[in-house]
Amino acid sequence: MSEPPGATVTLAEAPSTDEPSKALIAQRVLPLRRPGRWIVTAVVLVLVAQFVHGLVTNPFYQWDRWSYWFLRPTILDGLLVTLEVTACSAVLGLVGGIVLALGRLSKSPALRAVSWTYVWALRSIPLIVVLIFLYNFSALYKTVSVGIPFGPAFFSFDESRLATDMVVAVVGLSLNEAAYAAEVVRGGILSVDQGQHEAAAALGLPKSYQFRKIVFPQALRSITPNYVNQLIGLIKGTSLVFYVSLLDLFGSAQTMGSTYPGDIVPLLLVVTVWYLILTSIVSVIQFYVERHYARGATRGLPPTPLQKLRTGLSDLRARIRREAAV
Repeated sequence: MSEPPGATVTLAEAPSTDEPSKALIAQRVLPLRRPGRWIVTAVVLVLVAQFVHGLVTNPFYQWDRWSYWFLRPTILDGLLVTLEVTACSAVLGLVGGIVLALGRLSKSPALRAVSWTYVWALRSIPLIVVLIFLYNFSALYKTVSVGIPFGPAFFSFDESRLATDMVVAVVGLSLNEAAYAAEVVRGGILSVDQGQHEAAAALGLPKSYQFRKIVFPQALRSITPNYVNQLIGLIKGTSLVFYVSLLDLFGSAQTMGSTYPGDIVPLLLVVTVWYLILTSIVSVIQFYVERHYARGATRGLPPTPLQKLRTGLSDLRARIRREAAV
């Protein structure tokens, strides 16, 4: 039966449920007890405290001599050489790795075979062997010529004049780095969804444009963490250039250790701390590069360390207020 115009329909009031809801809200939720976690945490903290205590109080480490050597000009000069070798080798190695990766993904059998052989050979030969071989390269080839195979040479040059200690170190590390970077880059390219290639091809985009603007930026999300591992290994691998007469950070410490035998341990600690600083800087850069390329791939960007600290402090203050109110 329809209501007359302008009539107001009223519903019977439902029984109030506010009282049970308030009772449930007032109840305090107790967290699940995890005694095992607390025991393991306490044991780990005790072990860490003992390690730090022994590291600080043990006179064998000679921290006074460590502070003396840490910023000495000899050490800083070696650090500068390490940075130069690492920077040049990282850039050349990455460029070489991209070229090799594209060669391995090429449809040309010759390019695939040459690229695969290079990667296989350089990953099989120890880096120290590569460096020593290049250091003695002038003994095998007095001059290097560029021209037609088995024919006339266009020009030639004396290899011993160009192959300085720095050049030998950079070339050796770059050749070795390119082999590993090639697999990192190839894996990153293969990780891009095939639909991206098909969509780019459907738009009629040139292959070079597809790679530069669509495929490679997406592949960088997978390439970055793996290549940073390679870069950290490269930083530590520069310690081998001491064997080709280049005084890097480790070489400078070794030389000073030979002159001052009593300071060998402090000098090794100096090298250790500097390598820790360098790898930490690279790790921080890695975080922000990964965060940059995570845009569009995740719903929200991962928080920065400062944001995590602020969130943790806010949660701690809120917990203290709740505990005080109970």
